Order: sequence, then C-alpha cells, then structure tokens
Amino acid sequence: MRIAALQEQLIEYAKSIGVDKIGFTTASPFHELKNRLRRQQELSFQSGFEESDVELRTEPLRLLDNAESIIAIAIAYPSKMKDAPAGKKGERRGIFCRASWGIDYHVAVRERLQLIEAWLKERVPDVRIKSMVDTGELVDRAVAERAGIGWSGKNCSIITPEFGSYVYLGELITNIPFAPDTPIEDECGDCTLCLDVCPTGAIVAPGQLNSQRCIAYLTQTKGFLPDEFRGKIGNRLYGCDTCQTVCPKNKGKANWLHEEFTPDPEIAKPLLTPLLSISNKEFKAKFGHVSGSWRGKKPIQRNAILALAHFKEQSAVPELINVLKKDERPVIRGTAAWALGKIGGHEAGLALQGAKEREMDAEVLAEIEKGLALL
Repeated sequence: MRIAALQEQLIEYAKSIGVDKIGFTTASPFHELKNRLRRQQELSFQSGFEESDVELRTEPLRLLDNAESIIAIAIAYPSKMKDAPAGKKGERRGIFCRASWGIDYHVAVRERLQLIEAWLKERVPDVRIKSMVDTGELVDRAVAERAGIGWSGKNCSIITPEFGSYVYLGELITNIPFAPDTPIEDECGDCTLCLDVCPTGAIVAPGQLNSQRCIAYLTQTKGFLPDEFRGKIGNRLYGCDTCQTVCPKNKGKANWLHEEFTPDPEIAKPLLTPLLSISNKEFKAKFGHVSGSWRGKKPIQRNAILALAHFKEQSAVPELINVLKKDERPVIRGTAAWALGKIGGHEAGLALQGAKEREMDAEVLAEIEKGLALL
C-alpha cells in the first residue's frame, strides 16, 4: 500500500477510536530541545520524575534504530465539572487537577496507542513501533509541537486551537516514513497571564519551568512540604491548573467528549477530613483508578492536612489531634502539628504542648515548635 494512502486511512482510523488529533513528524533529533534540557539540568529545574538521559529524550533513533517518523496523538479532557459540590464550613473539600479526572489517562492513551499499533501491524507486517505516554523517554510536548498538534505555550503546555491545552499526549516511533505535518504558529503573542498568576513563580520565563517550585510537582512529593509553599497550595490535593485556567486560549473549552474522563465529583472534589483516616484499602478502592493516586495516599493526606490549615477549619481539630497522637508517619504527624498551630485555638494548643512532651522524632518536634509559634 502507498504510504500516503496508509497515512490517510490511519488518520480516519484514529478518529474512530477516540483520538481527537493526530499529527506526524520525522524521527530526526530534537536539537534545540537538547540544549534546553541540559540548561534545565544545570539549573536544577527538573522534577526528577523524568528520564535523566538527555540523549534518549531527544534522539528517537536511540529508541528505535531504523526510525523514520513519529506519530503524535492528542485526546481532549474536560475542563468543567458538572454538578460540582461546593465546600463549606465544616465540610471543606480538596481538588484534584483536571488531568486526574476520570480514568487514569495513561491507561486511556495507551489503549489507543496499542490499537494503532495493531492496526499498522495488520497492514504492514514488518513494521517496527515503539509507543509511549508521559513516562516514556521522549518529551511528549516536543513531539506534539513538531507534529503540528499545537504550539508550546508560555506555560509549557501544548495549546491546540480546538481544545486549548486540555489534552493528553502520546506518540509512536515507527520505521514507516510518513509525511511530516507543519508545526502550528505560536499564538500566545504578548500575553503573560500564566507567568503573572503562577502561585509560586515556577514559570521563570516564557516556556521555562522550574519544576521544583511548581505546585503540580510539589503535591506529588512525599516529604514535608517546604514552609514557603504551605500557604500557596490552597486546597489542591494533586496537581495545579492555575496556568491553564487563566489562559485565554482555554476560554469556552469544556471538552465533554469522552465519557471515561467525566469526573465523579466525590472523587475529584473529595471531603478533606475523611481523607485523614482513610485506609490503604479504602484509598485504593476510591482513588485507585485516577492518575492522581500513583504516589499512594501519603502525599494526598499531607496535602489534605495543609488544605484544612488553609481553611482554618476548626471542625477538623479533633481529627488532626488524633493524627498527631497516633499516625506512625513523621511527615503526617508533623504536618498535622503545623496545621493545628495554623488553625489555632485552646484545644490545638493543649494538643501541641502534650505532643511536645512525648514526641521522639526531631523533624516532628521541629514542626510542633512551628505550630506553637503560629499559635
């Protein structure tokens, strides 16, 4: 079969399996990206979750030795929640970012990549393919940009004309020499809203992110959250959407296209206090299918404690005291101590004084002192 005809048929097939955009690019190295990634490493701006080998991230031929092209796909996800419950005094709620609404996108994107792989193998028996989503070596955004899916915004997200930046990305490297698409022109213009409103100043320059300061990254860490960020996290349990929600290109993009990404409001915006005593089994049963659960319950619980402190939620004080007394994990005990100081009140003060006398862990003791100072 002629490659041009195969490419046209593949575009149609991709649409039929729920791929919202598909683009093609060559397998040539990402030279400019290589320099950018090296600079990120020098500045210690990387999160540590990504592939550390810059060569593997920028040279497709190292991943598939006879690579000719890369197929990029994008799947849109919703930016609006229907029937979202409102948190109120006594019933405060946290929030998972939009990319963690509905089924884990790694599963959804991978399923579509596997279908495309099977479709190609049926038509080109000697085809070679390597596919990846998010956790692969290649930089999804760089591939999507070069394949014409969208342009790379100042907030470091791929922005598509059709769906804004609310898209999941994936790609397949292959030995089929598909015709490359033309990249889309950058439409950010002189807008700097995303830089202006980033709560922690993580977007240090247009298209340059210090991941170590990004709330999306910080919500996924397992240790104590550094003091300077505790007042910035708000009620975020996982991820951060601020640089997306302010983007003019996302205005009016609801993207209610795929049932599997429709959020369950009680999972996407859960009550905070019950999270403090949730068991591993309960956590897995309720949140196991969403991408925000990948680091387990500990970061979510720590963030829930910080959110209760953010709201100064007095009704949570007894539960926080229980955590301070009984939780075996120093990070959770210590964060509860800090939160009690932030919320304040006589009961919180007595609990902190009592904890100071019995606590053996140096880090937790330091948090108790911070809590007492806040009182």
